[in-house]
Amino acid sequence: MIWGIFKRDMCHATRNVIAVIVSMGLVVVPALYAWFNIAASWDPYGNTKALKVAVANNDKGYKSDLIPVRVNVGETIISTLHANDQLDWQFVKSDKAIDGVKSGEYYAAIVIPKGFSADMMTLFSPDIKHAQLKYYLNEKINPIAPHITDQGATTVVNTIDKTFAKTIAQVGLDLASSILHYSQSPQMAEYMRNLNGNLTTMADMLSGASQQVTSYSQLLGSANDIVDSTGKLLVSATKAGKQAQNALKQGKSGATSFTSAGANVTSSVNTALDQVSGAFDQVAAKVNKAFDAIGKDSDTAASQLTTLSEQVSSSESLYDTYITSLNHMRESVEQLPDSDSAKQALLEAIDREITLLEAAKGDSQKLAQQLKDASTQVTQDTAAAERSRKEILNRITSAKQSISNVRDDYATNVKPKIDALASTVSTLISQTDSMITQLSGTADDLDDVTGDVGTNVTSIRSTLGAIAKKLDSSAATVKELITKLETGGNAGDGNSDGGDGDNDASSSDSGESDELRALATANASTLSTLISAPVALHRVSVYPIANYGSAMAPFYTILSIWVGAIILCAMLKVTISDREKAHVLGLGDTLPRVPGPSGPGNASRWGLRLDHEYFGRYAIFALLALLQGTLVCLGDMYFLGVQANHALQFLAVGWLAALVFSNIVYTLTVSFGDIGKAVAVVLLVMQVAGSGGTFPIETLPKFFQMLYPFLPFPHAIDAMHAAMAGSYGNEYLLDMVYLALFLIPSLLLGLVLRKPVIRLNNWVSRNLESTKVM
Repeated sequence: MIWGIFKRDMCHATRNVIAVIVSMGLVVVPALYAWFNIAASWDPYGNTKALKVAVANNDKGYKSDLIPVRVNVGETIISTLHANDQLDWQFVKSDKAIDGVKSGEYYAAIVIPKGFSADMMTLFSPDIKHAQLKYYLNEKINPIAPHITDQGATTVVNTIDKTFAKTIAQVGLDLASSILHYSQSPQMAEYMRNLNGNLTTMADMLSGASQQVTSYSQLLGSANDIVDSTGKLLVSATKAGKQAQNALKQGKSGATSFTSAGANVTSSVNTALDQVSGAFDQVAAKVNKAFDAIGKDSDTAASQLTTLSEQVSSSESLYDTYITSLNHMRESVEQLPDSDSAKQALLEAIDREITLLEAAKGDSQKLAQQLKDASTQVTQDTAAAERSRKEILNRITSAKQSISNVRDDYATNVKPKIDALASTVSTLISQTDSMITQLSGTADDLDDVTGDVGTNVTSIRSTLGAIAKKLDSSAATVKELITKLETGGNAGDGNSDGGDGDNDASSSDSGESDELRALATANASTLSTLISAPVALHRVSVYPIANYGSAMAPFYTILSIWVGAIILCAMLKVTISDREKAHVLGLGDTLPRVPGPSGPGNASRWGLRLDHEYFGRYAIFALLALLQGTLVCLGDMYFLGVQANHALQFLAVGWLAALVFSNIVYTLTVSFGDIGKAVAVVLLVMQVAGSGGTFPIETLPKFFQMLYPFLPFPHAIDAMHAAMAGSYGNEYLLDMVYLALFLIPSLLLGLVLRKPVIRLNNWVSRNLESTKVM
């Protein structure tokens, strides 16, 4: 059945010229697709000479006072680029270069700034600056051009680095050669004699300096004894200062006590005087009230006078409190030094104040007694009571006057002296604290100074001893240098003199001179080149690929084979008509009518099963796909010249890919009709992005890295790479097996899973046909 279907398909495909031409076109078109892409990308990085890159030199050069030679690195760069054919270098002004990049006339521009040479020469100064080139790049013109021009800019930078290092090395070697020639001239001999004389003088000066340093060290030893004595004196001064400090602290304690007592007395005075003065006013008012009540209620008046007598008697304690406070103040004043002029005046004022208080206390006592006597007279004699009233009121007036005298005397004599003395005491306290602190700090500082001086003198003597030794060593070194210079000068004269004892030194110096002479007479250009680039990169290719076109050939070849499979399904029918089924079965031009719709599997009752239809029609697809794979692979190898170390393996990959891809696309189309063709196109787009044919799969997004193993493209491309350049172990066979495994799900879909969707596919096809457009 399968063979019968295939034979009829071949007859129909070759029935007329148009059919043959279309069949040939189906085979050739995928090959053309691959060949055009491979040829176009054959050597893109080798054809960069047409890429225009502008170069503008604004370098002003550099000339130092030390080496009066003008250096212009920018001019050196321009000269080097004139001989460089990697890119189409355009030497223009900076404004035109920048504008050309913006307009698209130039792909990129390199501008050498004004201070480029000066910045490069800072290599020999403490303040090193990195010389910078300005690089302008138009990235919108082409996605690959920026990377190519970047490589060109990197080449310029590397050229500058090597040229600069080579120039510096060349100058150094030329200078060494000049020095060698100059060292053998008569002028150099005269300079050497002068140098020996100056070095001899220098050695004598160093020896004298060593002796002077030794003398200084001895002098400092004597000074150290003086420092020790000074330290002892300072210890005594420190003890005396501490004694004075204790005495000042005692004075400060007494002054503080007096100040506190004065403040307490002042508070007591104000309180006591206010209370007493107010009490006498109340007593006078109550006395009048009591005497006014005589005759009306004599008993009540007597009782009130008795109560007033007791109140006046109780106020005597206020006088006692005030007198006690004044006595405390007097004791504090007596603690002050006798030399204080305010001490005696304050003592007299306090004594006078105490006398006045005692007098006022006596008036209060008399007033209390009169009030007591009046309380007994109230009930006996009215006239006597009236006289007592006047005497009591006079006594109250007298007592208040005593209080006023106390207050006036306190305000006039005592309080000003207390305030003045308190101010003096406060000033004395501050001065005492400052004096104590300064005295203590000065004593401690002097003690530290003497200790430090003693330590420093010892350290200085040790340092001077080391300096003296260094000076002696330097003098010996200079004398040894003089000896070597004299020996070298004799050797330079040809070693005509000297005995056996000088042979070793002469031979050693002669060997060093020979090495210097060999270095100076060598090829300076070769040596400077070696110094400028001491490391050369030796590239070892593993599985080498001849060119970029060969490297891209697997991707475009595999891609074209998939495209060929899509074209086959687009141009050829995947279903078999009932008329063809009847001819294959030998039933004439038509199948007998049976219940049910026509389509795949409707001739199974006569022996033409669904798998017969699947493989029978697929046979012509497989044949054309194999022809496509063969043509594109042979054209790659023998028409384009793509590298293929294993030609048969290369062809085998093309054949297997053609069978797998054509079967996948055929199965999708058979199973889902036009929708299957769309799915095949979607798979094509996905594999172009995620196959790793252009960029390594590790550089792609995570989604494509996860999808990579489940696509047929990567395995086919890897197998073709192995056929082209060689495989590591079983790499080629494993990729071929992985590629062949994709036939399993394809055949499973076409032979088994396709059956349930046949009716759905027929229904979709009928509806598309009914649109008269699709």
